[in-house]
Amino acid sequence: MFYEYAELSDGTQVAYSDVLEDGTVEVSVERPVDLGFDSALCSVPSFEWARVDGFSEEEMALLDGFVHRNAPLILRLAREVSRT
Repeated sequence: MFYEYAELSDGTQVAYSDVLEDGTVEVSVERPVDLGFDSALCSVPSFEWARVDGFSEEEMALLDGFVHRNAPLILRLAREVSRT
């Protein structure tokens, strides 16, 4: 399950998962486009990106910075929802 975290100025949505069995949290990034969504998935705390579709290298660098800066709060929130 994913929980909404933030909406960026261009409409990009950022959401996070529960804490997974291996202790990681997945951060999902989606941006609406004409025929669907651009998307990417980041595993935190390793910051490994997967399933990147539609984002440029420059956009991915910005998203990576956003996830790095917000990782402590995202991890805390994921731990809190995983306890309930």
